Amino acid sequence: MITHPCLHPSLSKPSLSFLASSSPPFLQHLSFLPTSPLITKPVLVHSVKPLHVKWSSTNPTSQSHPDHAPSVSTLKIAIIGFGNYGQFLAKTLVSQGHIVLAHSRSDYSHVAKKLGVSFFLNPHDLCEQHPEVILLCTSIISTEQVLKTLPLQRLKRSTLLVDVLSVKEFARNLLLDTLPPDFDIICSHPMFGPQSAKQSWKDLFFVYEKVRIGNESSRVQRCEQFLGIFQSEGCKMVEMSCQEHDKLAAGSQFMTHTVGRVLDMLGLESTPINTKGYETLLDLVENTCRDSFDLYYGLFLYNKSALEMVERLDLAFDALRNELFGRLHHVVRKQLFENGEKVKSVRDSSYQTGAASAFSSNALRSQDVTIPYEFKGKILESVDDSSKLKIAIVGFGNFGQFLAKTLARQGHSVLAYSRTDYRDAAQKLGVSFFSDANDLFEEHPEVILLCTSILSTEKVLKSLPFQRLKRSTLFVDVLSVKEFPRNLFLQHLLPEFDILCTHPMFGPESGKNGWNELPFVFDKVRIGNDERRVARCNSFLDIFAREGCRMVEMTCAEHDWHAAGSQFITHTMGRVLEKLQLESTPINTKGYETLLKLVENTAGDSFELYYGLFMYNVNAMEQLERMDFAFESLKKQLFGRLHGVLRKELFGDSEKLEVLQEKSVKKNGAALSSSPESVKIS
Repeated sequence: MITHPCLHPSLSKPSLSFLASSSPPFLQHLSFLPTSPLITKPVLVHSVKPLHVKWSSTNPTSQSHPDHAPSVSTLKIAIIGFGNYGQFLAKTLVSQGHIVLAHSRSDYSHVAKKLGVSFFLNPHDLCEQHPEVILLCTSIISTEQVLKTLPLQRLKRSTLLVDVLSVKEFARNLLLDTLPPDFDIICSHPMFGPQSAKQSWKDLFFVYEKVRIGNESSRVQRCEQFLGIFQSEGCKMVEMSCQEHDKLAAGSQFMTHTVGRVLDMLGLESTPINTKGYETLLDLVENTCRDSFDLYYGLFLYNKSALEMVERLDLAFDALRNELFGRLHHVVRKQLFENGEKVKSVRDSSYQTGAASAFSSNALRSQDVTIPYEFKGKILESVDDSSKLKIAIVGFGNFGQFLAKTLARQGHSVLAYSRTDYRDAAQKLGVSFFSDANDLFEEHPEVILLCTSILSTEKVLKSLPFQRLKRSTLFVDVLSVKEFPRNLFLQHLLPEFDILCTHPMFGPESGKNGWNELPFVFDKVRIGNDERRVARCNSFLDIFAREGCRMVEMTCAEHDWHAAGSQFITHTMGRVLEKLQLESTPINTKGYETLLKLVENTAGDSFELYYGLFMYNVNAMEQLERMDFAFESLKKQLFGRLHGVLRKELFGDSEKLEVLQEKSVKKNGAALSSSPESVKIS
């Protein structure tokens, strides 16, 4: 665990001469560094203005139709830093009729020409054009250097300078320290970019603080005209202090990028059985990995709350891992020492309880892994009498009732049994409920549908009176892990019973609006050759195909391999974030909204389900270790780079002097050895 308590004091200004007021917050509070006699007067960083959200009253059209854009007073705007983001903003500025100039160290003159922008390689030439607004679109790390190289003396004294950095206190202090007092200052953050706003800016957040605006009506009006650019595009205009922004952004923007980069290090790939939750993680990775590491490092280095978020994420992951291993330790102890039994090996004990797959990658794994393919069963408009099944649901909790609703609607005869009395719920669904499993099985259902939890499945299965069933009964499970129930069925069911292992990869929440295009995975583990038994299996699968499910046939081994990389990781990340108690903010990004929805979806499931995913999927431990390694690697990247910055600031000059002295000694020594005097001496 990495802790730096000395980095947390809330100082408004740095105490280091080489950092000035614009230095990274992490470096500002290191107590072992020498203080400077040239400390400037601290600047208040917390605005007294309350949070104000200004909703656009216009109904802007798409940016692709500039002729129909709302009317905005024309400004002469100079963009400093004409990379991807500068070009992204310039496109809209030009479409609104503003005069746009640009300067960048790289030559973007050809791009500028296409956009209708005047490009200047020399900043002096640009500043002599006297733009009304200077729009800083530089990276966080390069902003200070770029700002100090600008010939500010060539600008009008009342020029408005605006930044669009993702961190705000750093930018605010830098602008106040660097700019002449005559300049107006707006610190802003358009909380979107080329990817998230490629369709339009409507309903996307634009955060700003009027740090310093002159009292003259012309300067006040110019400020409002600039803000009107974003308001006219439909942005949600949020006025808040830079300090408040950074506090909220550390919990949203920085956390989103951190999670995205950890997942990117895992090398996540789309699978044939993606859940909705896993799809959101893939989208998150795609959105965050497009940004440079410099942007992420800047979010970390220049936001004083970022280190706390890293530590909290670290603690949350450790807590979840300890919770899993603590439960595992309890299970192992119970198996080894319960009832005074002699100590057995962990593998033998776990094999007898059906949990061998949690400990051995070779035990009871399916021998063949097939390529998934779409189910081609015949789908009828309505279920005829010959296709109707008598289905007994064992385990009539939330998921059992969720499936029963559709089964009954399709006209199947549905029976149910559960240890808890769900008689009232069953009656509402048109299901016959039995409180005694013997009574249920004497009804001779054609299909036994096990909807129990992963942890209780073995106990429930062993308690069922199989002798009361017909010998050709079809057993189906719907567990989130597949090799475990497959092995359990093969071990405990009579050889006459048919076995179908399935996983509807959706639930009451994700399937509340229908099952269309949601994956249904199945493995025909053991189906008799009799035509009637084959038809019964297909009739059961037709239930889901008829609802529009994407039917995917694959072995249980293949399922668990994919699920460990998708379902288990999705639940793990959701539970880690749940421990952070993330809350919605007034400035949520799309990525942060994804994290909040992930927490909401996974928190609705019991810990027993998550523990079952861990315990009964042989690949889960590997994925947990990979996630831990990815997070540790990301921390090393961040702190390694921070260490480099510190060394440069602390020892840069002395190290340069030592290098020069060494070179001088070597040069003089070489010259001495080649001189005539040295030859004579030798």
